[in-house]
Amino acid sequence: MADFLTEQWFAGQNEALLAAGPVPLGSGAKVFRVVLEFAGAPTTLPHALTLTLTSDEASLNAGDHLAADALVRLSYADALALTTGKLDSATALREGRLKVRGDVHAIVPLLDWLQQAHPQAEP
Repeated sequence: MADFLTEQWFAGQNEALLAAGPVPLGSGAKVFRVVLEFAGAPTTLPHALTLTLTSDEASLNAGDHLAADALVRLSYADALALTTGKLDSATALREGRLKVRGDVHAIVPLLDWLQQAHPQAEP
């Protein structure tokens, strides 16, 4: 497994998203973007990533997007723990380790699909 937020990591995540099949947004659905910002990320790595979902595909890209529908802020350490399964998202939310702004509710119906795309992560 490639190191978190490296080019190889993004490539692997995008392969997994592609293998998960069509995004269950329904035809004609708008583009939905979620930006995750990582406080304390090493300066050699991106400070954020953008998850872009359309009815045709999903992708992860380094950096933030000005037209994001939702913004999630968390520490780099917590983001790393989430990606390795050492921390689950429910605990992170409950403990206030994730700060969410915007329309994050639009992604809730997609959580099962995202879990299939990234099965090593905790739901």
